[in-house]
Amino acid sequence: MKINQLKKILDSFGKNLHFEYDLKKKNWFNIGGKSKVFFKADYLNQLINFLKILNNQERIFVLGAGSNILITDGLFDGVVIKLGKNFSNITLHGDDIIIAGSAVLDKSLSNFAFKNNLGGFEFLSCIPGTVGGGISMNAGCFGKEFKDILVSVQAIDKFGRVITIPSKQIKFEYRKSNIPDDYIFLSASFKGFKSNQKEIKATINKLKFEKEKNQPTRIKTSGSTFKNPISQSNKKVWELIRDSVPLNQSFGDACISEKHCNFFVNKGNAKFQDMKKLIDHVSEKVLKKTGIYLEKEIKILE
Repeated sequence: MKINQLKKILDSFGKNLHFEYDLKKKNWFNIGGKSKVFFKADYLNQLINFLKILNNQERIFVLGAGSNILITDGLFDGVVIKLGKNFSNITLHGDDIIIAGSAVLDKSLSNFAFKNNLGGFEFLSCIPGTVGGGISMNAGCFGKEFKDILVSVQAIDKFGRVITIPSKQIKFEYRKSNIPDDYIFLSASFKGFKSNQKEIKATINKLKFEKEKNQPTRIKTSGSTFKNPISQSNKKVWELIRDSVPLNQSFGDACISEKHCNFFVNKGNAKFQDMKKLIDHVSEKVLKKTGIYLEKEIKILE
C-alpha cells in the first residue's frame, strides 16, 4: 500500500505513528535505513485496533530491544511495531509464577525474580533481548532456555485476535519454535522455584563473569551470528569459523570480533551490505571447508 493511502486509514493514531522512520539508532549494530511505517503501541486495545485497520495488507515486524537484528540501509517496505511501556509490566502471581509483558527486558525479568527469591531465571541476566524475542527464538545460554521456565504465552495474530498458548502445546527446539511467525507476543507466564537471594546472586555473578570473559560487550554487535550446528558437528560454531576463515577478514567497517568469532562487529560506520557480505562470506567458507551449512541466529530485515 502507498504511504498516502496508509496515512488516510491510519490517521487516528496520531503521534504514535511515523512514516519513513529512521531505524539506525533502534538496533545494536547501529545499521539501517528507514521503515515505511513505524507504530508505537501504548496499550493492547490500540494495538488490536491498529491491526484490524491494517487488515494484513502490509508486512509487519515487531522490534524489541534491537539486539539480534540486521536492518537494510534501504526502505523497509512494511510496518515496524514497537510495544510501549504498558507491555513492560511484571507481576508476581502466587509463590512461584511471574507474569511479564513481552517488552520486558530479559535482565529485568531476572532481576525481578531475584528480588522475589525465585531461582531459575538467572540465565536471563546474560541475554540482551526482550521476553517477546526470547520466546520467539527460544533464547538461552549456559544450558538453559526459555522453554525451561515458560508456562504460557499470550499473543495476538495479524488480524487483532488474542490467543493464549500453554507451553505444553508449543514445540520448542534449539533457537526456534513452531509458533507462527506473524504472532505478536503480548505477555507470558513463567515458573521458578523458591531460593534465596544469596544463592541467586552468586549464580548470576558467575554467569556474568563467564560472559564478560568470553564475549565482546559495550560495542556495536548483535550477539551470536550463527546457531551451533548441533546435529552436524561436535564442534561449536565459533570453532568452525576459526578453522575456516581468516579472523582478520572484514568488509568495510564490518569485522569479526577478536574476542569471539561468532560475534560480528560494526567498528565504525559499517553499512548493511558490508555486514551481510561478511555473514555470507563466513557461511560460504565454513560450508566449503567443513560441508556444514550455518543457520543464522540473527534476523535480517530487508
